[in-house]
Amino acid sequence: MSAGASTPSRDGDAPPVIALADVHKRFGTVVAVERASFAVRRGEFFSILGPSGCGKTTLLRLIGGFDEPSGGYVRLDGVDVTGVPPYRRNVNTVFQHYALFPHLSVFDNVAFGPRAQGLARAEVEHRVGAMLEVVRLADCASRRPAALSGGQRQRVALARALVNFPSALLLDEPLSALDRGLRQQMQGELKRIQRELDIAFVFVTHDQEEALGMSDRLAVMRSGRVEQVGTPEEVYGAPANAFVAAFLGAANLFAVRVEARHGERVTVRLPGGRVADLPDDAATLRPGDPALVMVRPERIRLSPGDADAPVPAIAVTVVETRFQGPVRRCVLHGSHGVEIIAHVVDGIAPAELCSGTRVWVSWDPGAARLLPPDDAAGVSAPPT
Repeated sequence: MSAGASTPSRDGDAPPVIALADVHKRFGTVVAVERASFAVRRGEFFSILGPSGCGKTTLLRLIGGFDEPSGGYVRLDGVDVTGVPPYRRNVNTVFQHYALFPHLSVFDNVAFGPRAQGLARAEVEHRVGAMLEVVRLADCASRRPAALSGGQRQRVALARALVNFPSALLLDEPLSALDRGLRQQMQGELKRIQRELDIAFVFVTHDQEEALGMSDRLAVMRSGRVEQVGTPEEVYGAPANAFVAAFLGAANLFAVRVEARHGERVTVRLPGGRVADLPDDAATLRPGDPALVMVRPERIRLSPGDADAPVPAIAVTVVETRFQGPVRRCVLHGSHGVEIIAHVVDGIAPAELCSGTRVWVSWDPGAARLLPPDDAAGVSAPPT
């Protein structure tokens, strides 16, 4: 199963592992989470993605019981757990700092939970041994945390959190302290462990690449609000607004004004004066309304400026090109102060992309998305 595919419930009509309905949290006058509603399915890798300070860790703490909501409810396995302390919720949490017991061996760190439950010695040994096999640390059972690498310590923390087989595992940026190479390696390990155990993971991160590459579905947050929930393909390809578009990878955003409506399509005037017909998925825009056109850099096409203008098209000037291995990143400036980024794979020769060269920017009909205006997106006002 691909990382971007949604995972169906293995239990038919069983309730989701986690369900939030209208959950909000205030600390005094500060709104940390504002009316969040979504569900996490069984066996699903679900990420909560957003910039620092957007409320994603608070949301995770509300699920785990470390904070109580100011309103709304959290259900685990169909049961309202409002007021239920963390140790009585069938979820475990792995924090940024793994908090291993330094004086205990790997085996004893992982065995802490089963022993606290009063399980028989044979059962403890069976569970711990099986979990160390899953995280590939069976040969490190007698070592102490100080003798392990950062990635190994993280896997010990995972084994300790998973050994009692919770309904869901909550992970608060667990890879943030690792260097890039180890971080990428551990992304693969987390996915493997999650798939092997078939346990729901709720993964908090500010790293867009991490969330897109690992998640079955994800929730994008901004300023305490959940802006969009969907598969990586849905959220990247069909963002709900300009913030989501810009936060998940590079996005070209053009401020436009609707000129006419034709059924489910609208006509807008692009920067530079040419018009384009685009689908209006929400079917809410009317002539005169402002809007944003979004096109990803990899969907931009460039053609020589002395050629016939494609439809739709914007005339631009090459400002800078930069070789980045599989693509050439081009910075282009057009009329009305518009800046466009294009990722060129082939087509135009590098010599035709010299600074100062005039070219046409265009895209396939299905490559552009029409979004509602967003004052926070940093896009200049549309032409009047």
